[in-house]
Amino acid sequence: MKKMILTLAIVVSSLAAFAGRPMAADEEVNVSKKVLDAFKTEFAAVKDVEWTTGSDYYKASFTYNEKHVFAYYSLEGELLGITRYISPADLPMSLQISLMKKSDGCWISDLFEVAKNETTSYYITLENADTKTVFKSTGGSDWQEYKTVKKS
Repeated sequence: MKKMILTLAIVVSSLAAFAGRPMAADEEVNVSKKVLDAFKTEFAAVKDVEWTTGSDYYKASFTYNEKHVFAYYSLEGELLGITRYISPADLPMSLQISLMKKSDGCWISDLFEVAKNETTSYYITLENADTKTVFKSTGGSDWQEYKTVKKS
């Protein structure tokens, strides 16, 4: 249950384009040694890492292979998931094709990939004048509606 809540927190924070509490410009996040060691093991060659914290996780923001990436860690140093924004061309071909059927009259306002426990999921937000709909695909299968919000 805790991992499900944390996964939801990752998704929601990525949809909002930020996670954790706001940090003052001169405030540093005190990241535990366990988390830093785990991060250095997974991402030894990255630079310009910025940390934020939530109530029960840490988020590292950094650039990897010319993409902005977010890595989420538990307080104990367990890698919970990795997210990155992508373009529609980065999607598997089967998802690109099924997306064409769903996106008639809509535009893409958000698209990101979540990698967790050897499983990759994709979240895309399609908008039109009246609604915002988030679709999810896990393991490269077809898109499933995740959430729809009517615009006011």
